[in-house]
Amino acid sequence: MTENVPARQRATVMHVRCPDRLGEETYRQVLELLAELSPVVQALPPTAALVELRGALRYHGTDARHLGEILRVRTLSRLGVDVRVGIGTSITVAATASAQVLQPGGVLAIAPEHVTAWLGPLPVEALHGIGPRQAAVLTDYGIHSVGLLAAVPPATVLRLLGGRAGRIAADRARGIDPRPVVPRALPAAATVRHRFSRHTLDGADARAALLETVVRLGLLLRGRDQAPRALTLKLFFAGGGTWEKTRRLAEPSGHDDDLRLIAYQLMDAAALQRGRLTALALKGEDLVDADQVAQQITLDGARESRLIAEAAIDRVRGKFGPGVIGPATVFRRAS
Repeated sequence: MTENVPARQRATVMHVRCPDRLGEETYRQVLELLAELSPVVQALPPTAALVELRGALRYHGTDARHLGEILRVRTLSRLGVDVRVGIGTSITVAATASAQVLQPGGVLAIAPEHVTAWLGPLPVEALHGIGPRQAAVLTDYGIHSVGLLAAVPPATVLRLLGGRAGRIAADRARGIDPRPVVPRALPAAATVRHRFSRHTLDGADARAALLETVVRLGLLLRGRDQAPRALTLKLFFAGGGTWEKTRRLAEPSGHDDDLRLIAYQLMDAAALQRGRLTALALKGEDLVDADQVAQQITLDGARESRLIAEAAIDRVRGKFGPGVIGPATVFRRAS
């Protein structure tokens, strides 16, 4: 019963998982059904969403689990989609719960007084936000369950996983996750275009233009706190012809290094020879909230240094403008 639990401590966060390969239009319809329950819906494309139920519980006069069951009935009857619903006191608890629901669908609600006891026996990789590499490191040190992770001093977790990732893991194992559900509609794809001043046959010019679009797209995505799962490159040729290809990233990322790697692979796949380019467009697709991307540890010190430099460069661009700093190749071609 929720009547004797203070409202701020109730399980009021709902995490909804849709089946894989759900079409974008059907996903949008699922979001519309969620909006019938609560006005505070955060899209986590392509297959998940968050709902804040605090006000909805009073409005509908029922408990959170019942609202989850209502949602399942509606998605099944109207869309033929059976969703998995997790409900908890925070995003971490709710998302962890939805992942524990047996296929094809169901509702798992974790009461506030049961959070610690429920999380404790779960394998450490089951905690929302813990990636495979993090789980492997923790397991190597004998930390194989969420309860053990919560019992380890936070300073030790920081040493094992690194600063930000360690702090997040230590807090979430203890059920600490202050993030609110932020209303967010299904984001559109992010696209950056470059139009050549004259028809271009020079492969070096085309590659420099592609690098420029990568930098602009990365800055746009990081400014939105989004990360794409896939990139699409479209080339426009004199005479009206086009070429287009999509390639998925190993994991969602809005970092220049990762975007550049895929963009160059796409350009290489085009096998440009005598085609005269007039323009190109680079589009980030299947966008996800950057906060939902697991922070993986890495032993690549050079990459870590580049990411630190990237954050510093973004701050410079935010203060002085996007064109004040960038790759030397782009500046040389522009001069």
